[in-house]
Amino acid sequence: MSDFNAFQMAQRQIKECCDKLELPAQYYELLKQPMRVVSAAIPVRMDDGSITVFEGYRSQHNLACGPGKGGIRFHHDVNLNEVRALSMWMTFKCSVLGLPYGGAKGGVCVDVSKLSRDELERLSRGYVRAIHPFVGDHLDIPAPDVGTNGQVMAWMGDEFDTIINGVHPGTFTGKPVNLNGSLGRTEATGGGITVAVREWAKKVGKDLSTATAVVQGLGNVGSYTAYGVFALGVKIIGMGDYDMNERAPISIHCPEGIDPYQARAYLTEHKTLKGFPGSTVITTDELFALQCDILLPCALENVITAERAKNVKAAVIVEGANGPTVPDADVILAEKGIVVVPDILANAGGVTVSYFEWVQNLGGYYWTMDEVNEKMDAKMSQAFTEVWDLSKSYGVTMRMAAYMLAIKRVSQAMYLKGWTNEEPKFK
Repeated sequence: MSDFNAFQMAQRQIKECCDKLELPAQYYELLKQPMRVVSAAIPVRMDDGSITVFEGYRSQHNLACGPGKGGIRFHHDVNLNEVRALSMWMTFKCSVLGLPYGGAKGGVCVDVSKLSRDELERLSRGYVRAIHPFVGDHLDIPAPDVGTNGQVMAWMGDEFDTIINGVHPGTFTGKPVNLNGSLGRTEATGGGITVAVREWAKKVGKDLSTATAVVQGLGNVGSYTAYGVFALGVKIIGMGDYDMNERAPISIHCPEGIDPYQARAYLTEHKTLKGFPGSTVITTDELFALQCDILLPCALENVITAERAKNVKAAVIVEGANGPTVPDADVILAEKGIVVVPDILANAGGVTVSYFEWVQNLGGYYWTMDEVNEKMDAKMSQAFTEVWDLSKSYGVTMRMAAYMLAIKRVSQAMYLKGWTNEEPKFK
């Protein structure tokens, strides 16, 4: 959707925040790039007997606050810059929530729709063979991301255990529940976004039963976000996803409202939203320009460009995806008075419940769904309030406030560990 380099985008965000906090220059030097990046060629035997070599990565940005944490993405657009940027965002996402983690991210450049189940399993195991020296339950804990799921984590965990000749269920999170996964993990990211929507409405006094929303992306994150805001009484008037038949984006508008359960079922059956009852097909640009209260970008990065930002009419953007808004668009949205709840806060429900899963794995004691949801809600609500209050106190956007809160915590950890000899001093 954009030629903007995600890595440069992350660096720019970090630099602006370090300057705002008046941190010594060495802090930006320590934060501007990952501590370690692994790149690997992964050979996979295909079903026809041929060999295809896939390119895979694992990036560990900063481990000052704890072991690395971050998903593994299987997508045809995965590249080194994207993985590095995502690992940086994970550092700050974990820090905003106060989780004892650093940031990491992994990925393989592959179109999973073209793989058989057996090919996907062989690729998953091959990826683990390539990165296994650099992951572990006290070193770096991967999880699902775009194009991966609990089944992939199960294969990866099994491969890791085979290599090390032991059982370490805490090395991967997002596992199936009957393989030491946590209840509530599948729904967690969308559930956390729903909490962010609810908390925003409380802060501004908005009655959600009169609110309208647009959801872009109907994968795991977008679907559960749509279910969540729908349950709050919000009317969903626009949706966008990917048309598997046309191999192109597809968006629809339905002023009377869309039942997300029906939309998801229709998309699963027809592999497109085109023809959904009562809807009109619109362009992606038109989707982002719809008059609504809440805009929920829940797909990939860089979809809200400067041009699209000029036409956004929402009161709030709650970022379900990682990095959906480019910096130039952020400036325009701020000038228009549109609140942006940033990705490192809004979509942190997933990593929060991943943390809960890890805690349960290490302790060998497992919680009920209600316990998981209650704890996640409390963490998200607290983090939202901290960022909101900091934003008002400093007169900055919520994105800047979230980075300020996160970088404060990471900077203090780096200083205490002796990574820098200049103590961070905050006003």
